[in-house]
Amino acid sequence: MHRHLAAFLFACLCASPALAASLAERLQSSAPDANPAVITLAVQALQCATANGSAAPEKLAVIDYSLPSSQRRLWVFDIGSGALLFHELVAHGRNSGEDATTHFSNTPDSRATSFGLFRTEGTYKGSNGYSLRLAGLESGVNDKAMERAIVMHGAPYVNEEVVQKLGRLGRSWGCPAVRAGIAVQMIDTLKGGQLLFSYYPDKAWLASSRFLNCPAQTASR
Repeated sequence: MHRHLAAFLFACLCASPALAASLAERLQSSAPDANPAVITLAVQALQCATANGSAAPEKLAVIDYSLPSSQRRLWVFDIGSGALLFHELVAHGRNSGEDATTHFSNTPDSRATSFGLFRTEGTYKGSNGYSLRLAGLESGVNDKAMERAIVMHGAPYVNEEVVQKLGRLGRSWGCPAVRAGIAVQMIDTLKGGQLLFSYYPDKAWLASSRFLNCPAQTASR
């Protein structure tokens, strides 16, 4: 979908909570294994970001860190069609827990995962191969992601064989690492201004996130 068409779509979404609800329903229909409440929150965050000046994305990635790493907890959607493009395993940071993700951090060198809303940036080739830079959009929650070099990349410790051997995935230094065999395709799909919503049922974040408690949305209700 062309970017100007995406912008038109999200102008409509920002003006109509009913259309945003319709988008959430379409994404849920494409991903029946996903928690509908998490998809709804992801769409709310997307709607708030675009209502407050962010460029309209064409793709939306959702990670549900309330699920263990041994389950496929990453979904990538095409917003225009509502189609599910990827449903994949994704690792968390080594200091965020074993199979379950229980600890999150925005602190440099914490080797822990951050939740919240991210915007994808450009790509590069580094020590983990082809990688996608992520900009955290939530102050105090994930806004040090660039400083921490939190990126999406492929990793040999993210696959079903590792789960069968360890009962969980291997762990990153805080990055949402994905299967090596799918990494390039997924990164190319998500690069350049798309949105990644990483969820965890943290009560303080749910109550305070500016993307989940959006003035523009509140005013329209």
